[in-house]
Amino acid sequence: MTSQTTVDKADRVPEPEHVPTPAKGLRGHPWLTLFSVAIGVMMVALDGTIVAIANPTIKKDLGATFADVQWITNGYFLALAVTLITAGKLGDRFGHRQTFLIGVVGFAAASGAIGLSDSIALVITFRVLQGLFGALLMPAALGLLRATFPAEKLNMAIGIWGMVIGASTAGGPIVGGLLVEHVSWQSVFFINVPIGVLALVLGLFILVDHRAENAPRSFDVLGIVLLSGAMFCLVWALIKAPTWGWGDGMTWTFIAASVLCFVVFALWETKVAEPLIPLALFRSVPLSAGVVLMVLMAIAFMGGLFFVTFYLQNVHGMSPVESGMHLLPLTGMMIVGSPLAGAMITKVGPRIPLAGGMTLTAVAMYGMSTLEPGTGSGVMSLWFALLGLGLAPVMVGATEVIVGNAPLELSGVAGGLQQAAMQIGGSLGTAVLGAVMASKVDSDLAGNWTGAGLPPLTHGQLGQASEAVQVGVAPVPPGAPPALAAKITGVAQDTFMSGMSMACLVAAGVAVVAILVALLTKRGENAEAGAGAAHI
Repeated sequence: MTSQTTVDKADRVPEPEHVPTPAKGLRGHPWLTLFSVAIGVMMVALDGTIVAIANPTIKKDLGATFADVQWITNGYFLALAVTLITAGKLGDRFGHRQTFLIGVVGFAAASGAIGLSDSIALVITFRVLQGLFGALLMPAALGLLRATFPAEKLNMAIGIWGMVIGASTAGGPIVGGLLVEHVSWQSVFFINVPIGVLALVLGLFILVDHRAENAPRSFDVLGIVLLSGAMFCLVWALIKAPTWGWGDGMTWTFIAASVLCFVVFALWETKVAEPLIPLALFRSVPLSAGVVLMVLMAIAFMGGLFFVTFYLQNVHGMSPVESGMHLLPLTGMMIVGSPLAGAMITKVGPRIPLAGGMTLTAVAMYGMSTLEPGTGSGVMSLWFALLGLGLAPVMVGATEVIVGNAPLELSGVAGGLQQAAMQIGGSLGTAVLGAVMASKVDSDLAGNWTGAGLPPLTHGQLGQASEAVQVGVAPVPPGAPPALAAKITGVAQDTFMSGMSMACLVAAGVAVVAILVALLTKRGENAEAGAGAAHI
């Protein structure tokens, strides 16, 4: 197949070939299939944020640095983002059922290995493996839904699927808080083992194999390498910039390498017979807008959530459970808002709900930038609830916008692209807002320290203090008098809050841009064709 053939395919909407017949019994039953894949999807989505609450404990227990903690999140997101599209093609070629079950087993095994790890290097390594196996789950789950649900029920199923992802993502901090406080940080990962076993058993008895028409016969290995290299260089530069300095040659060397890899990747995709991402997909303005919207939403959401956990635990002094409970308004509004958003999107299309959701997200992030060390629970809950209400339409509507505007033969790629956009955004959000936080703390700490009349610090001591303050920890030396400890704590919290405020303002700005992007979306044209053409 030539690249011109790929372009031609992307320009047409295929006619439905087969309408799935109603399933009898357990195997292949649409709603049981949804329940089965939801267990696996929940496990992957939950792990995207469940470690946020555990990060401070992991940092302390394993002696990790701030950058190490970032890589616990970034390694997972990057592995997901880089392999989701490839995983979608694997499902198209070898069957979504097999791909899903392999992903379940691998994800549960990697989770158990993290719980047994005694070093930060092993934790990060197995988090990457979690991401790789998780990538097999996500597109396969969507492919199974498209194969089993009739056209008139598919949008409802996708809405529930999106709700599970949204609720699991938002519920991670609460579940993590309960486990960290009452069991251990290792239990955050051990919990995936029984969940994985349940998903495997259900999958073996319920799921039916589905193989897409025109399945790929080869894989774009060079495209995978180029995209992986581009993303790694970009995020690595953002993470290391506070240490190296934004004017340092190493920082810009990695940024330049990232840009070069992206350019070569784009050129290669126009030449290869079966590209990793057929660029003809992006001729659809709504599809392109949906992908960009997912990236921007995830930057604002994941990046902001990363610092909120440190704010609650290290500034307010809350326990993991208390901090998780303070995020309950966020989780609750996503659970309540998701089905409401799904109904609204079905009725009026995605444009207004998505733009409205990002408007609420922008307002919430601005509100979070005004938080202070003494802010009460009521004010915090207001902003968290508003954020959950704003995110719900985006979580639910993105699948219809991206997958529904893709041709049927590229639906697996589009499903992977939708999830990859969210994971890339989450990774970039943590890195970008982490860089903003680090830069602000570095620029303010010395002046605040001197202004408070504290004993001067050497360059090395200032660097160590800055790293502690970036996560809201006061660098109080052992045996310090109470008056001195209180003064250092005050400087540390004020400096941390200035950094967090700046990071939230940047996130609010990203959400404002996302509002404009949301106005370019529209209802998917091929969603019903996809359901009708699916066969078992």
